[in-house]
Amino acid sequence: MLKKYKSAIIIFLFFEIIAFSLYFWVKDIFFLFNFTYIGTALGLCQVLYINKFKYARNITQFAVGGYLLIYIGLICQENMAIEGFWYYLFLGLFQAAVVHYLVAKIFGPVFFGRGWCGYCCWTAMVLDLLPYKKPAKPRKAKTGGRYILFFLSLGFVVLLFLLSPPDLNKIMFYSFIIGNILYYASGIALAFILKDNRAFCKYLCPITVFLKPASYFSLLRVKNKKEQCINCGKCRNVCPMEVDMTDNSRRRHNGTECILCLKCIEVCPQKSLYL
Repeated sequence: MLKKYKSAIIIFLFFEIIAFSLYFWVKDIFFLFNFTYIGTALGLCQVLYINKFKYARNITQFAVGGYLLIYIGLICQENMAIEGFWYYLFLGLFQAAVVHYLVAKIFGPVFFGRGWCGYCCWTAMVLDLLPYKKPAKPRKAKTGGRYILFFLSLGFVVLLFLLSPPDLNKIMFYSFIIGNILYYASGIALAFILKDNRAFCKYLCPITVFLKPASYFSLLRVKNKKEQCINCGKCRNVCPMEVDMTDNSRRRHNGTECILCLKCIEVCPQKSLYL
């Protein structure tokens, strides 16, 4: 039994280490609760996946993404978007948004790649419900939009500090709400225009500026047993991020965009793909 659920146990323990480390370092019980909850949700997702439950990833997306959006973002009123990261970082406050970015989007991807995008993102949890599960056509447009939004978010926070308007916290809270509305609107619009649920992730999402460099070195990767592979192309056809999983090189096509959805492993007739 333990061997069967080894991956789920490892995921849970990984987040428990983070939870207890931050608790003893910062002396804030919130971090103990926060990372235990996320680790439990991700561990249960792995259990459901092992037992071939079809909607395992969707449930986890709403469990983690919904928690971050509704509880941390709307109820606790902490801006969890990229501008919130810049804001609390410049204030020198080690709050949820800064810790979240350090763990999930800056240093964490060295261990688990773009797992955030596949299992925790509150934008993608909605986009993945749209009808275009795989891109209708290969991407051709350039991805400069993500860098524009990245630097606009930084510039927005710098401008706030220069102007010093009253009640910055309220401004950041409203910017979180407005920003998410714009993300959902543009993400849904792009999905229908390009017939690709993950078009927003590929062309506009500013978080990928953090995620892609660290993901290149990710320890957790889908690999291919080339001696078993028959090059049928099913894994490439089903991949929502258009990654060439048959290539084990870190320079493989769109390699830093793998969200670990594991659809390629599910459809491989030769079982040559593995995590």
